Amino acid sequence: MARKFICMPDYPVVETKQGKLRGFVLDDIFSFRGVQYAKAARFHMPEDPDCWEGIKDATNYGAISPTMNSPVPAGEILIPHRFWPDSEHCQNLNIWTTSIDKDAKKPVVVWYHGGGYADGSSLEQVAYEGDELAKFGDVVVVTVNHRLNILGFLDLSAYGEEYENSANAGIADLVASLKWIKENIAGFGGDPDNVTIFGQSGGGGKVCTLLQTPAAEGLFHKAILMSGGAGLMKMGEPVDHKEIVDIMLSELGFDSVKKLEKINYRLLVKAFNRACKKAGKTPGWEPKANGWYVGHPLEVGFTEFAKTVPTIVSSVIAEFGAMMPPTSAEALFPGHGKEMEEAFQKVYPDKDASLVSKIDTWARPGILEFMKKRAESDPAAPGYNYVFTLQFEVLGGTPAWHCSDIPFVFHNSCRVGCCNIEGVTEKLESDMAGALVAFARTGDPNHEGMAKWRPFTKDDQATMYFDVESECLAERDTELIELAQKYSKPFEFHFAAPADDEEEEGKLWMY
Repeated sequence: MARKFICMPDYPVVETKQGKLRGFVLDDIFSFRGVQYAKAARFHMPEDPDCWEGIKDATNYGAISPTMNSPVPAGEILIPHRFWPDSEHCQNLNIWTTSIDKDAKKPVVVWYHGGGYADGSSLEQVAYEGDELAKFGDVVVVTVNHRLNILGFLDLSAYGEEYENSANAGIADLVASLKWIKENIAGFGGDPDNVTIFGQSGGGGKVCTLLQTPAAEGLFHKAILMSGGAGLMKMGEPVDHKEIVDIMLSELGFDSVKKLEKINYRLLVKAFNRACKKAGKTPGWEPKANGWYVGHPLEVGFTEFAKTVPTIVSSVIAEFGAMMPPTSAEALFPGHGKEMEEAFQKVYPDKDASLVSKIDTWARPGILEFMKKRAESDPAAPGYNYVFTLQFEVLGGTPAWHCSDIPFVFHNSCRVGCCNIEGVTEKLESDMAGALVAFARTGDPNHEGMAKWRPFTKDDQATMYFDVESECLAERDTELIELAQKYSKPFEFHFAAPADDEEEEGKLWMY
C-alpha cells in the first residue's frame, strides 16, 4: 500500500521570523530539513540568519560540520551510520511534527548528537531520524548541527576581545538553536515554553554544558544526559591553545591570527596537526569555563537554574567495554577476577558472570557522583537515573554498548536490525520512548505500563534498570562499580596528531 506523500508549492509552508519554509508530509508527519538557525564567521559567535523573500525549500538535510578525520565505516551492525556533505556553515536543524497548527502546543524535544565535541552530526546515526518518535509521542522532534572541533572549540582568546569566546563557539551555536526554537517552534505545532533537550555521549556533555550556561537559561525546561557529560572526563593533560596556534602561525608564515579565518579548512587542520606534532601535545576538544560557561557542576557546583530543571541521567551496562576484544575477568581485574565475577552475579543473577569483563567504569562512576551531588544540592526539580542492561542477540550475545539505547528512546528499533528481539523489543521500546515522552510533557518519566520509576534522592538512590524485565532499585550496583574502579585502571582518552601530518587518517565512528 502506497504511503501518503504531500509536497506542494504552497503546502506545507510555515512562516518563521526570517521567512517562509516549505517542507513535506509523509504518512501525516510533517518534515522540515536543513533549516538555518544562525550564521557565523569562523571562530566568532553566531548571529541571526538572514531574512528572505518568498518560500524557501526545507526538504533537504543541511550540511554537517567538517570533521578533522574522515569517518571509517565499522560496527555498522551495532550502530548503523549515515555520512553527509560538510561545510563550516552548518548551523541548521531538522524538525518532525504531527501538526503545523501554531496553537497545538506540543512538547518539543531537541536532540544534540554524540561524537564528543569533535565529530558526528544530526543525521549521523540512522536512529536519529525523528518521524517515529513524533508519531509515537505526539511531540515535536528537533535535531541540530553545529560547529565542532577546531571550528567550534579552538581557544583564541589570547589574541583579542573578538575571540573572547571562540573556545565555546560550538556551544554558542546550540544556544542560538534554542533561541530560534523559542521564536519559531510554535509555527511547527510546538510549545516554546515546554522544551526538553537531550543528547548522548558528547551530546550528553552538551546538555550538561547548557545547564551551566547562563545564556541558555529559560530556553529549555527539562534535560536528559545519556552516556556522557555527567562525570568529569580526563581529556589528557591541559594544553595551552595559544602555544599550538603560535606554532601554526609560524609554520604558515602568517603575521596575524585573522588570516586563520580565511584559509581552507583542510589546510587549517594540517597546520594544526603539524603544530601539535611539533609541540608534542594535542588538545582534546571541550568547552572552556570562562564566565560565559560557568564550568562543570562537579567542579563548580550546580547553577541555580540547573537545580530547577527536571533531569534524567543515564548510561548502559557495558558502554565501550562491549566493543573491546574478549578478555577474562582475571585479566581485567588482576588478582580479583573471581571476586568480581561473584560481585557481578549478585547484582545481575540472570546474566553470565563473565560479562563483568565488559562492565562500564567510564560513565557509571561519574553519573553516581553527579546524581549524589545533585541530590545534596537541594534541587527544586527531581532527578532520575537509568542504566540500560539489555543483552542483545548479536555475535553470540553482546551486552548493551555505547549508543545501543538510542534506537529505543527514539522509537526507532524498526531501523536498527539488532534491536529487534522477539518478545522483548516492543515492550522495552514502549517503556523507554514512553518515559521520554512522559518526561517531556510533565517532568516525570512514569507512564502506564512501565514499572514505577522513583527519583534519585539523598535517602533513596533509585535507578531504573531497563531490560527484558525492567525494575527500579536503590544502590543495586554501587558496590560493584566501586570494586571495578578499585581493581581496574581508570578509563582515559588520549589525543594525538596523525602519524604523518601529510596524510589524513580515518577514524572509527563507534558512537
